[in-house]
Amino acid sequence: MQQRSTERLGRILDACAELLDEAGYESLSTRAVAVRAGVPIGSVYRFFSNKRAMADALAQRNLDRYLERVTARLAGPEGDASLPLDVVVEVVVDEYIAMKGTTPGFELVDFGIPGESEPNLHVADRLLELLAGRLGLDPADAYARLTFVISVEAADALLQLAFRTDPAGDPAVIAETKRLLRAYLAR
Repeated sequence: MQQRSTERLGRILDACAELLDEAGYESLSTRAVAVRAGVPIGSVYRFFSNKRAMADALAQRNLDRYLERVTARLAGPEGDASLPLDVVVEVVVDEYIAMKGTTPGFELVDFGIPGESEPNLHVADRLLELLAGRLGLDPADAYARLTFVISVEAADALLQLAFRTDPAGDPAVIAETKRLLRAYLAR
């Protein structure tokens, strides 16, 4: 029963992502998601009270998958051993770019609904939690958190610019984003 529920939730979120790509957030509806997912509308409402809650859940799933991808790329024979900052920055930025090009719904709802929530704070906290040990930082340190919040905000703004400039992501802007992050985080 629980597995069927999990599968149904996955189909609902997949349908939500597809419809976001096709019609955008404003046109998204719980009824359209139910039809696309092949489930009764009541099933959608069992999980989500409205389209905002559904998009938030999609954003959370995107963030979880992103962090899984980063973790997998950073895992080596040493496990959670320290890694050079250059490697960490490359992986963090490259995995975001990879998801941008391959993950349905990611264009509009990467880790949060633009203009309606503050996803970057959550992203910064999750990245700090994941990367602190690898970078020799204390995840409870307020300055480390501030550094990650600023880094995520800067990277978000610059990567938005990269994709406004070039639909595939302007390589020069992406390279400068990585350079900026390495310099800032190296302090």
